[in-house]
Amino acid sequence: GVISRDATQEKFAFGSSYTYPVFAILDPETTYSLPPRQVANGIVDAFVHVVEQYLTYPVNAPLQDRQAEAVMITLIEEGPKALADPTNYDARATLMWCATQALNGLIGCGVPQDWATHMIGHELTALYGLDHAQTLAIVLPAVMRHQRARKCEKLLQYAERVWGVRSGSDDFRIDAAIKMTELFFRSVGVPTTLHEYGMGAEVSERIRQRFEQRSTRLGEHQDIGAAETAALLATCI
Repeated sequence: GVISRDATQEKFAFGSSYTYPVFAILDPETTYSLPPRQVANGIVDAFVHVVEQYLTYPVNAPLQDRQAEAVMITLIEEGPKALADPTNYDARATLMWCATQALNGLIGCGVPQDWATHMIGHELTALYGLDHAQTLAIVLPAVMRHQRARKCEKLLQYAERVWGVRSGSDDFRIDAAIKMTELFFRSVGVPTTLHEYGMGAEVSERIRQRFEQRSTRLGEHQDIGAAETAALLATCI
């Protein structure tokens, strides 16, 4: 979960086995009245939850990879249906089930995890009030580009298995996968740049200062610090 403190414009994540639910009741009909913006947010958030556990480096975990890819592909297929028809029970049920599978611990078993996109996104929410998923749609493509060398093998796998990009140079396939990710977010109504929210270059410096004060290190290799965060955010404008 997360805790936000408006007085200090801070948002921090927390987790504990003591706060993990014993069971959950999922009723798709309770989502019928959600505004489209929040449905889109749910689609993007679930997708990025999966990416954060998948797009790292190979560790010989073929089942976890295939499970993660199945959730992402299903979100791509079913998310737009849920937006197009708010009372499509099957689409809503599938979307809800995808969101559950995206963060119940299953696909993350035994694999390295990233979460840099989420941690940087939390700062955008805390400082500027953007919806959580809106921040993820901005930051994830930038993280992919910034970390493309270290994530190369999994980015190529992502391009082939999730987006069907199987030909061309490595750079072409990675660029295509990142672009298609952005287009997917936009297709459900979530922008992918800071300027679309009236924000500019000041964002990267403000978050750089915060991360420098905290000695923040993010990513599966702990190689995204204050300077790296500022550099990748500078590409989001």
